[in-house]
Amino acid sequence: MAMVSEGPRAWTPERWHRGRVLGHPGEQQNMSQPDLEELAEIGEDRFGRRVITFSCCRMPPSHELNHRRLLEYLKHTLDQYVESDYTIVYFHYGLNSRNKPSLGWLQSTYKEFDRRYKKNLKALYVVHPTNFIKVLWTIFKPLISHKFGRKIIYFNYLSELREHLKYGQLIVPPEVLRYDEKLRNLHGGQVPAPAKTPPPRPPLPTQQFGVSLQYLKDKNQGELIPPVLRFTVTYLREKGLRTEGLFRRSASVHTIREIQRLYNQGKPVNFDDYGDVHIPAVILKTFLRELPQPLLTFTAYEQILGITSVESSLRVTRCHQILQSLPEHNYAVLRYLMGFLHEVSRESIFNKMNSSNLACVFGLNLIWPSQGASSLSALVPMNLFTELLIEYYEMVFSTQEARGGLGAGAVEAGEQSGPVSRGRTPRRPGLVPRASAAPDGARETPLVLEASR
Repeated sequence: MAMVSEGPRAWTPERWHRGRVLGHPGEQQNMSQPDLEELAEIGEDRFGRRVITFSCCRMPPSHELNHRRLLEYLKHTLDQYVESDYTIVYFHYGLNSRNKPSLGWLQSTYKEFDRRYKKNLKALYVVHPTNFIKVLWTIFKPLISHKFGRKIIYFNYLSELREHLKYGQLIVPPEVLRYDEKLRNLHGGQVPAPAKTPPPRPPLPTQQFGVSLQYLKDKNQGELIPPVLRFTVTYLREKGLRTEGLFRRSASVHTIREIQRLYNQGKPVNFDDYGDVHIPAVILKTFLRELPQPLLTFTAYEQILGITSVESSLRVTRCHQILQSLPEHNYAVLRYLMGFLHEVSRESIFNKMNSSNLACVFGLNLIWPSQGASSLSALVPMNLFTELLIEYYEMVFSTQEARGGLGAGAVEAGEQSGPVSRGRTPRRPGLVPRASAAPDGARETPLVLEASR
């Protein structure tokens, strides 16, 4: 990543993300320095798209804020997600005369975010808009395309977000919650209350999405690998390994819901009928995301977050140790999936999806906290852990016998996804991830490792 020169010290967004937003390291030491993690949180909407939130109430006064660095940080954050569909939630409350950026900075910032940032942005939700937003719209309207303008949606109350997002995953600042409550009280309770969630129905005997691994095993004659996972992996292995951007592209929401309905009703699905190899890829991610508990389990969440504190040469061993505490069923399914993703990464010269890129896609689909959303700081260890599982698949899952009785599905994954398939040369076992820039010809250094130094 390009570095921004600042006298004798070079500065990168990674260092700034770990550190602070205000000024040069030697400047303004007496001022409060908000953690950037409070400016943006990561969650998912109801279609599985990444959600990035920005809260104005966490912005410090303008004279304390280095706006150039703020722009660098925003771009650094979005760079991790712009290749896939994503959504932005902008909490406007808290922007005032003390922390309001200049119109000139806003205009130059808008120009910095070129088409690469805009094409996969599916929605920009502006919560609690004020007259200032109307003024901005008047000023920027000549610069904003009609297509992008349609992506901007205004919400006067937080309750309106519930229809579009997994509201429980969002970390809404307390200040915004109090302001929203104040607005509702001012309207005398006339604001329509969010629709009540109906009581859950018992799953169908053929249900595939939104049910536990144990339920699927019981309904499928003891088969450890869920049918949806096996069908999608088999199809992608045969027809999608060399598809560029595999797992990064989205699909029609209507199509995905239709396929889910067919699976849940026990009806056959022929992906050839849809003519898009990205559809089974989206179905696979959707299946993982809708498990009642993440595949890596809530219990392992804190252990996984600690991976960045482990010495680089010991991280693969630590991953192996963490996996030994997983339930055997979870371990078998995880091994099957990682074996396939390892195979995908070995075709990265064609599909552009190396282990680092795959980890950015699958990290949040394999592990999430029991409450709330994963913060930006949590993404670094989550993605790193996932990358290690993919990149060092043979080493991490090397002692299958120690698990005992994993079933045919897990064995099959190991047989089909081994490191020497198609005559490839396996990696030397002594290799460990590095957190520094790689020389020419070496494996590209993943961003998550750069940020974890």
